[in-house]
Amino acid sequence: MTTIHELVRYADNLLETESTPDYAGALNGLQLENRSDIRGIAAAVDFSTRAINGAIEAKANLIAVHHGMFWGGPGPIAGPCYNRLKLLLENDIAVYSSHLPLDRHPTLGNNVQLAKQLGLEPSQNFAAFEGVFLGVSGESKIETAVLVERVGNFARKYGSEVRTSAITRNHQTKRWGICTGAGASSETLREAGRMKIDTLIVGEGPHWTAVHAEENDLAIIYAGHYATETLGVRALAEHLGEKYGIPSSFISAPTGL
Repeated sequence: MTTIHELVRYADNLLETESTPDYAGALNGLQLENRSDIRGIAAAVDFSTRAINGAIEAKANLIAVHHGMFWGGPGPIAGPCYNRLKLLLENDIAVYSSHLPLDRHPTLGNNVQLAKQLGLEPSQNFAAFEGVFLGVSGESKIETAVLVERVGNFARKYGSEVRTSAITRNHQTKRWGICTGAGASSETLREAGRMKIDTLIVGEGPHWTAVHAEENDLAIIYAGHYATETLGVRALAEHLGEKYGIPSSFISAPTGL
């Protein structure tokens, strides 16, 4: 039998939680403990009522999420917040969250997992944040239109529709970079320029990034924030389940974004 604290110690060490910088609202690691031994792990991208109900239906008493309980900042424990906490406590469900530590993990991370899904082989780190690399990059010989089709087939499984910057008909992907989630930041685009990346795959980005891409002969494939961040939590839950002999499941709760 496995307690939440035993599982958390292992997960924090595996993901290098303590040494990975992140945004204040991430609060990576254990966010809510429980009292019973862990009998099932449910993975979800976002902490939400849908995720909690999915865990209850799956008979899981641990939810592993990418965006945790405090992502939106502090607020009153009232209304939906109260209802979510009540559901968790009544069903003795623990919550574990991992944001950037899970993005950057070399085998379970969102970025390396997405590259694998798309048939791309990473050869370099990419997307630096406060001294650590979150994304991956590599070389290929593929028509960008073919890559867009691959990304689209993947994203539609998770309720997302792919968008792209303006791409010329004969655009070739020779050097690509992946940064999941809100990956099309000004810092990421500058890094892509320095690395001579011609195709950037992200979850989402501001409107201006499409203009920047067109004028710099850069193809940006916006695959959906939610879709690009389904893979890490799923891989983490499966890994923990295999290690501790605990059933794991994925709770689908797409946002459409």
